[in-house]
Amino acid sequence: MTDNARELSVTRFIAAPPAKVWQVMTDRQEEWWCPKPWYAKIDKQDRRAGGVCEMTFYGPDGEVQPQNGIYLAWDEGRRFITTDAVTVTGSGDFMPAGPFMIGYWEVAPEGDGTRYTAGGRHWTDEACKQHEEMGFIEGWGACADQLKALCEEG
Repeated sequence: MTDNARELSVTRFIAAPPAKVWQVMTDRQEEWWCPKPWYAKIDKQDRRAGGVCEMTFYGPDGEVQPQNGIYLAWDEGRRFITTDAVTVTGSGDFMPAGPFMIGYWEVAPEGDGTRYTAGGRHWTDEACKQHEEMGFIEGWGACADQLKALCEEG
């Protein structure tokens, strides 16, 4: 945890330049976004503040978990931030949803490589504890490792 008691995060050094990490992070998202054997399918993304961010997670035993929200920020080459507190209807109206967290994914130059950091800032102590008990560190850590492997391969 960071100084924010409701924040959970993971970080990795990736031996690849930030531009490559960003490209893999955003263009190959379905390849690393869920810890295997789970996988993610992007349903719709409008990569800008206020844009739709919708994907579905699929588990090995037929589990289906929609993950819908909006982007709060999209800073090309540096970070993107999402929240599940708001969804967007087909007509473009913003609607409140069951808020759980604000998620962030960032890359920054570090020496000859990149520092990748991802985390969640939760609305309540209970939501943070729930996310931690769901296996945040293990799950988001596995995703970070999958991203790292993709970025560092040949």
